Amino acid sequence: MTHVGVVGAGVMGAGVAQNLAQCGHTVALVDRDPDAIKQALSGIETQCRMSRLLGGPEIDAEAVIGRISTDTDLLLLAEAEVVIENITENWELKRALYREMDPVVRPDAVFVANTSAIPITRLASLTKRPRQFVGVHFMNPVPMKPAVELIPGHHTSQAALERVRDLLSSMGKKAIDVNDACGFVSNRVLMLTVNEAAYLVHENVATAETVDEVFRSCFGHPMGPLETADLIGVDTILYSVEVLYEHYADSKYRPCPLLKHMTDAGLHGRKTGEGFYSYGPSATATGRSATATATGRSAAGGGTDRSPSHD
Repeated sequence: MTHVGVVGAGVMGAGVAQNLAQCGHTVALVDRDPDAIKQALSGIETQCRMSRLLGGPEIDAEAVIGRISTDTDLLLLAEAEVVIENITENWELKRALYREMDPVVRPDAVFVANTSAIPITRLASLTKRPRQFVGVHFMNPVPMKPAVELIPGHHTSQAALERVRDLLSSMGKKAIDVNDACGFVSNRVLMLTVNEAAYLVHENVATAETVDEVFRSCFGHPMGPLETADLIGVDTILYSVEVLYEHYADSKYRPCPLLKHMTDAGLHGRKTGEGFYSYGPSATATGRSATATATGRSAAGGGTDRSPSHD
């Protein structure tokens, strides 16, 4: 099995670490925040123990946790054969990380960027190993999603690409090949949909429940776009839309002010307990609408001004 480094212990990083460890790989999980690491391990253990109850396979939680070592220091990655980066979709943060990480990781290791929008060639330029740099867009929740987008950069070698493809196969993932472009396939479409759905709530055209009900009942989607936003993270949605807007300079990607307001207010969705819906102990399984009261349409701007701000 492969020794894999995972950088970032948030929702996606924890999911990647769990998936890898469940499949027998040795995982080095690194995050600057020790509380994030603690929360990630707790969440992984809970997910493993709950797997059978949720209709999944029986998973030995202790064995999974036992394959994961953790630290706040990047030196833990020194012997990793593959390093998967999962930090916030922010160019400056990623640039600082790769420039610090590149000299620490062994020269023959492959970097994998788990990014939702930033082009892989641009990220690879931050390192001295662009031939050993591959993009993989994992879907959330990682252990339960059977497919990923696999994206080579301009300089990615075939050997590095196949090495990552083999790793993904060992994780039970189908790799769907996509060319390098900001947002790839999934988020070029999904982020537009979620952003426009947020505008419908922002402009008082419909409530979050109504928007999602249209998508579930009329189109047969298992989840509506705003439920999906809460699952992914409202802040993550905003950052991805901002990357698309900056890259393409196209007005169709202008971020909805409601997404900005909710992100500033800490209403990030399931991971914070409240987003477009509330997920507290008294909420229903699918949550209840939180946007009308918690985000405050008037506070978010209310009207139909769709010009972006640059906070």
